[in-house]
Amino acid sequence: MTVRLQRARPGSPELQALVDELAERLGRSVAVDDPLVRMVCTSRHFGDEDPVRIGTLLQGRADNAAIRYVLAQGVTQWSRPGFIDGRDDLGLLPRYVVPLRERGHLLGLLVVVVPEKKLGEEETAAIARAADAMSAQMYGEHIVADTRKTGERDLALALVGADVAARTAARRHGKEVGLLGAAEHVLVTVVQLSCGTELVRHSEAALWAALEGYRQTRSAQGLIAVDKERAILLQLRGRPPGQDEIAAQSARILDELRTFLDPSADPVIGVGGRHPGLDGAWTSYEQALVAARAARRLPSLRSVGDWELLGELAVLLQLPEHALNASLVPKPLRTLSEAHGGDRLRDTLRCFLEHAGSIPRTADALGIHRTSLYYRLRQIQELTGLDLDDGAHRLTLHLGLRTADLLAPGTDGAR
Repeated sequence: MTVRLQRARPGSPELQALVDELAERLGRSVAVDDPLVRMVCTSRHFGDEDPVRIGTLLQGRADNAAIRYVLAQGVTQWSRPGFIDGRDDLGLLPRYVVPLRERGHLLGLLVVVVPEKKLGEEETAAIARAADAMSAQMYGEHIVADTRKTGERDLALALVGADVAARTAARRHGKEVGLLGAAEHVLVTVVQLSCGTELVRHSEAALWAALEGYRQTRSAQGLIAVDKERAILLQLRGRPPGQDEIAAQSARILDELRTFLDPSADPVIGVGGRHPGLDGAWTSYEQALVAARAARRLPSLRSVGDWELLGELAVLLQLPEHALNASLVPKPLRTLSEAHGGDRLRDTLRCFLEHAGSIPRTADALGIHRTSLYYRLRQIQELTGLDLDDGAHRLTLHLGLRTADLLAPGTDGAR
């Protein structure tokens, strides 16, 4: 799959003219970035270009390390202009940064390269006047963009909603306005952030930025719905996506979010099932929510859950939150966990069950002699009172182990 370069929307000719005028007046390189430090427009060089600036012009955005550094200075929360220090290891010269705000909205950042970290009064006054004009221009453009995003969000939410009539109307409307082509296959991905970790508008901007590269690709046409700490990506495809393709897409989205957001945001991704036709969008969405729940509960998934890889966990994770607790762990398994050497015996039991009860394969996997394995299995049977040759007893124990995996540490009765 080929993904469009993820970058900010190019600035308007009017905004570009303001940037060029300020740069010529100062004799310094000037740029306007969006709140995620992605370039919107830039002036010509004045002999003060650095590797970061050159790389941004070539790639359409600075590299992730530079973005992380600038955001770490707290520039998106500044109430007044200020300098950020250069970083030789990043190839970054000092910059004078002005937050561009209008009516409480952070619209972007005016950035001036100032290697000496010193500006005269006339220069700062010129920058302030230009910043006011840029903020007014960007606010008008912001309103237009927000209107488009709101319409797209409403359409996507209707397509994945539970109301059959609303879904039908949304499919008809999407085709009428040209947002939806002939959809042979549909896939919904959900991205969730931890609550209360970021300023809402910054979180929304980061979610949109991480997903926008997947709205239109060579193999997919999509819609995005962003709402505070959650985002939905609905993709229409001519063919079902491969597992590697989906894994790569999810990894890229996570990388983008971890660049733009503080680690406390702790993003997770849930990928729904692949379904034929747009009618399956709501089912894929519901499955994506379950997969995201798995990603939040299972560290082994590394923040990405895929419905089609969840197996029996897909059933367990549809239980209400209050019901998914230690009481679901069978008493025989809790007894085993509490016994002397319980951790070792649980690991042995898990390995035995995951190897379908094969003694040779289990012994090899554990790196122990078969005699030792037989001894441990006898201990397990004595402690649990269950027969490992009985299929129903095996299912009880295996499902109990998988359930315990979903519980928070210390709540599964194992300690």
